[in-house]
Amino acid sequence: MQLIRLTINHDTIIVAYYPVDDQTATARFSITLDPQHSFSENLDHLKARLAGLKVTAAILESSLTYPFSDTIISFNGTRVDAGLALTDCLNIPVVSQTAVDRDGLIKAVKAKTAYLDWHLDYYGQAQASRSHGQEAMLTVGNGYFGLRGADVESHADDDHYPGTYVAGGFDQETTQLKDRPIVNEDLVNLPNAQFITFGVDHQPPFDLAPTEIQDVYHSLDLKTGILTVTTLIQLASGHQLQVQSQKLANLKHWHRYAIRYQITPLNFTGTVQVYSKIDGSVVNSNVSRYNVFDQHHLHADGSASQGNAIYLTGHTKTSHLHYTIGASLSSPNLDLIPLLTVTEPTQSIQQQVSIPVQAHQTYTFDKNVVITTSHVQDTTVDANQELAQASFDTTVTQSQAYWHHRWHNADIRIKGDIMSQRLLRVNLFHSFSAAEALTSGQLDASVGARGLHGEAYRGHVFWDEMFMLPYYALQAPELAKQLLRYRYRRLPAARQNAADAGHAGAMYPWQSAQFGDEQAQLVHLNPLTDTWDADNSRLQRHVSLDIAYNVWSYYHVTHDCDFLADYGIEMMLSIAAFWLSKTHYNAATDRYDISGVMGPDEFHESYPNSPTPGLTNNAYTNIMVTWLFTIIEHLRTKISADAYQKAAKAAHFDHALTEQMRLIRQKLSLNIDQQGIIAQFDGYFDLPTLDLAAYRQKYGNIARIDRILKATGQTPDAYQVAKQADALMAFYNFDVPTVEKLLHQLGYQLPKDYLTRNIQYYLARTTHGSTLSRIVYAVLDQLAGHHEQAWTLFSEALISDYDDIQGGTTAEGIHLGVMCATLLLATRNFGGVSVLGNYLQVTPQLPAHWHTLKFKQQFRGTQYSFSMDHTTITVNADHDQPLSIVGKTYHLKADQPLTVIYKQ
Repeated sequence: MQLIRLTINHDTIIVAYYPVDDQTATARFSITLDPQHSFSENLDHLKARLAGLKVTAAILESSLTYPFSDTIISFNGTRVDAGLALTDCLNIPVVSQTAVDRDGLIKAVKAKTAYLDWHLDYYGQAQASRSHGQEAMLTVGNGYFGLRGADVESHADDDHYPGTYVAGGFDQETTQLKDRPIVNEDLVNLPNAQFITFGVDHQPPFDLAPTEIQDVYHSLDLKTGILTVTTLIQLASGHQLQVQSQKLANLKHWHRYAIRYQITPLNFTGTVQVYSKIDGSVVNSNVSRYNVFDQHHLHADGSASQGNAIYLTGHTKTSHLHYTIGASLSSPNLDLIPLLTVTEPTQSIQQQVSIPVQAHQTYTFDKNVVITTSHVQDTTVDANQELAQASFDTTVTQSQAYWHHRWHNADIRIKGDIMSQRLLRVNLFHSFSAAEALTSGQLDASVGARGLHGEAYRGHVFWDEMFMLPYYALQAPELAKQLLRYRYRRLPAARQNAADAGHAGAMYPWQSAQFGDEQAQLVHLNPLTDTWDADNSRLQRHVSLDIAYNVWSYYHVTHDCDFLADYGIEMMLSIAAFWLSKTHYNAATDRYDISGVMGPDEFHESYPNSPTPGLTNNAYTNIMVTWLFTIIEHLRTKISADAYQKAAKAAHFDHALTEQMRLIRQKLSLNIDQQGIIAQFDGYFDLPTLDLAAYRQKYGNIARIDRILKATGQTPDAYQVAKQADALMAFYNFDVPTVEKLLHQLGYQLPKDYLTRNIQYYLARTTHGSTLSRIVYAVLDQLAGHHEQAWTLFSEALISDYDDIQGGTTAEGIHLGVMCATLLLATRNFGGVSVLGNYLQVTPQLPAHWHTLKFKQQFRGTQYSFSMDHTTITVNADHDQPLSIVGKTYHLKADQPLTVIYKQ
């Protein structure tokens, strides 16, 4: 074990390096701390000084004694968890000297590593977007609802936002803004039933005043789904208390969640009052730029109390989604608590209780909450019965059982990289807590791009599904199927969208919500100029191709022929009919063109100075249309002729369209230069380039350079600049041979090393204005053999929400597509397990610092488990199956592990 010992005082870090355990130091140095910067920012100097030294753990000699963590220090007049900060910076466990003295070095390091692997922790009070971002990251849920990880004592303000969202719970409001009627459909922030707080001796209730909080520690246990917040409080009156809340969602009975609230007086004997509320006065205000619109969606119908329970009923204003929220308050260590129920004029209802307390005794209150809504198919759920059956302990037991099963089958285990291990588990946790209840089939909903964690994108469903569903198909195929059925139920709306635009078939919307009509705006208010800009994002018609890709991906992984026959092939034919109606013959090239579209890039909406929006022959779109027209011919052989004819009839897809499809799939147009660079669209090469380095020097973060350009009277349409991957997206969806086959089918031959040239060409023009961009380019770089660059982009995507690398966007909800995609990349690209063939093909490419990688996944009814390092792989399956490892085929026998040395 290679160690550093750290002594931290008010302005210096003294470091000693021990290359062998804790024996003899071979290097000593100090780092001067700059009080003008945060402790974390100062650690960059420490990291630089440690360059070239292998360090696997740190011992902190100068930590303070606090109940939350043993690595708390004092810096610049405030307390900091140096252990968390050092782990984030150096990717090593940090233990206190106290822990080493108590447990021994090896045991202390192992215990801290195990803790870090399974916990997401934040120490201290954060403000503004940083606090809101932490709340998003600490969200607990079950796919029916999401509860932002705000302190239970909070109301919405600059530092807190206790949002509650139910999947599919949308409402529309119209706002007259600058003489424009703007209609927005939002995922509604439902009444806040998380609220619970206390008072002492009938003084005003505690309201999270920063001056009264001495310490606070937030810890999300990923193994159990329990969020624990521990707060040390000194009221203005001098009363000192420790208050601990635990909050979790029930993953079995998904209408329920539970809160345990524990109060420990530290320096007084007297009375404590507890206040539990269902607050119906909430609005949608999580995204500040939306606050110019009408964000009031709720109408209270009534409130009631019964025994120890209170209820609030209401509905959304225009969608008439009816809800009932019930909450009970009880105490496991008090036989009878005298409850007082108060109905407030602000559409809220509150319970109060007052009890005598003694110093240093802990008083526990359990708040159980039930949410029911009218859009759930199972109408037998009764809020009264649910609440009567609910308890904190049963919620813990049931949720622990769910997470035990989920971690057993879906966990990705890494040795040698604490940060990757922890953040992959964070991403897995959110991937299922945002979606699990959809598996039931009782909810007409899908997963929004920001999960159930915030209000950005108004909770809408985007093409981000394409980054989620392939992962779900491998780990939770029934969930993946239900996400596709959401799209199938909106097939009539997609057909109407196409007809309204003058096309045939089905045209899915860029932004989908309750009904499947287009929710993307026609204009967008530029925050830098305060003017209306045209918003042509709805022209990203590739979303229909992404849905077709998801249909194929699900079928390919599961071989669910019933789904393909009953739903999938009709969707794909309907989408194909739309694209056939979008193509037009170009006599000059003897090829077919597709115009009036946008690609995934999003910075390019039209040609410069063109009065007509949209672009012609977007490369990603045309390649994916070629794929769609080709794969349909393959899929029709996988179902009966009767099933195909039934689907074709429903899609109005006749023999003439079939013949047209066969012709066009060989003659769609692409623009490829002599170097093999694939033009993002026709005319792309004619656009000038931008000096991105100069813009970075002037503006710093240029991820949204489109807004910067528009603020100076320019437009990104006029330059070779991209928000994210576009022309090369197909190489993310498939493998290189598949894309090359499609290109050859179209009659294009590319020179050697074309892929590397394309990647470097487009990377130099991409600002990564979307976190999804890093995902795609990580895959592209690995395909081209640029492993260091691939790792850099992957690791940036992995930390994107944890570090909020887009400057405050995590406060408005996590990026679920990126989270699911990082999980897929860990197994598909670094684990090397490709599911694109008829049996698994495995070519491990572990990052250099990953010692081992272990995971499980399903493919066509077989459960596989993989364990690999840099030379050896062990595979087990529960059915006999063929398997390719580094190009050599093996035949697995059920439950007989196969070990192969794949690299000498």
